[in-house]
Amino acid sequence: MTNYLHTFETAKANAAVILLNQGGMIFHALICRKFVHTCFGGALLVGLLLVIFPGQGLGSTHLVQVATGEEAIGMAARGELDPEMVKEHAFDARTIIVDHVLDTYDWHLFDVGQRSFSIPLPMILFYEGKLYLFSSSRFEHGYAAHRGFRIATEGHLKGRAIRVLSDGITPDPEASYIWDLSITRNVLAVFLSSAILCLVLAGVGRRYRRCNVYTIPKGFPALLEPFIIFVRDQIALMAIWPRHYLQFLPYLLTVFFFIFFNNLLGLLPIFPGGSNVTGNISVTFVLAMFTFFTTHWFANRTYWQHMFNMPGVPMFLKFPIPILPVIEVAGALIKPFVLMIRLMANITAGHMVILSLTSLIFVLGTVSIYMGYAISPLTVVFLIFLNFLKILVAFLQAYIFTLFSAFFFGMAVPETHP
Repeated sequence: MTNYLHTFETAKANAAVILLNQGGMIFHALICRKFVHTCFGGALLVGLLLVIFPGQGLGSTHLVQVATGEEAIGMAARGELDPEMVKEHAFDARTIIVDHVLDTYDWHLFDVGQRSFSIPLPMILFYEGKLYLFSSSRFEHGYAAHRGFRIATEGHLKGRAIRVLSDGITPDPEASYIWDLSITRNVLAVFLSSAILCLVLAGVGRRYRRCNVYTIPKGFPALLEPFIIFVRDQIALMAIWPRHYLQFLPYLLTVFFFIFFNNLLGLLPIFPGGSNVTGNISVTFVLAMFTFFTTHWFANRTYWQHMFNMPGVPMFLKFPIPILPVIEVAGALIKPFVLMIRLMANITAGHMVILSLTSLIFVLGTVSIYMGYAISPLTVVFLIFLNFLKILVAFLQAYIFTLFSAFFFGMAVPETHP
């Protein structure tokens, strides 16, 4: 019991030390001139791109959406626009923002007038023993049905493929479950980011293997080296016992670079960026489950003993009502849940704030075109600042997820001596 508590208290103390040390390291990095220039330049570019190409899903610039309220009313009075169309297609910031953070069956690129350009993705549906394969372009951006399927526009299945009746509109009330294995936007984004990471890190590895102890790699490998050493020395070694950390280091490096790279890629409003990968709960759930199963797969005997039969604890807390074991098991299940929700909520909130500020231009523009022009410069300044902040958040969220995963691994392999 004493050894286990000593390990846990040491881990908590190390966490405080790491957070303080890394806070100082981040501060010193931020005041470095080259780092500031690089990040500010990147944030400025992203901010300007976000205004020029206002995000995947915010680019629905139909005629009635970009027209101001006065213009739309005047065009409807002249017969150039249907009044019902003006009402139906009025700019709706809430719908645009929610549609962006959700997953889709195509990858929207841009709009030209009333024509939308996107990359259609393969639909793979398994229904009642039959496999259906076709392109998502058959749905015509949700306005058509194909082979008895349609994209739901309302309800808890909004945005997902559902079975419809012969009229192509009414959902089939007797439809059975649809096994949806389609390649969605987030799935494609994961494939692309994983492929890019594999190519980049494999190239870095080859460069290092060609070097000897007296040569220092230059270029991109020199950029990644501080991150690799940081994960090894400031996360793995600080949270896991020295003779155990090597078996967990490959996973920690993988999850750190995967989250960090996808966070940065999500800041780009043009292909292949703009996808809310790490803000998707399915992705964060899988990452949390990797941490959970890795923890319990490599857990040693001491870990399981302290979970179900903690020494030094009064017997009435363990038998006949296993109060303490239930608390320990609940804690083991809550840990990955916290990892999942923290990453998803922070990244999704960042996307929603940026899109909300961008939508402010169009919302005020529907009231008066002059208000839209007046708020645009201030919005651009705020977008640049937020994207600059999001670069730091992208690193912090990858660091926090990796750090807590390392703490869980360290508690799973405690030493049997003080």
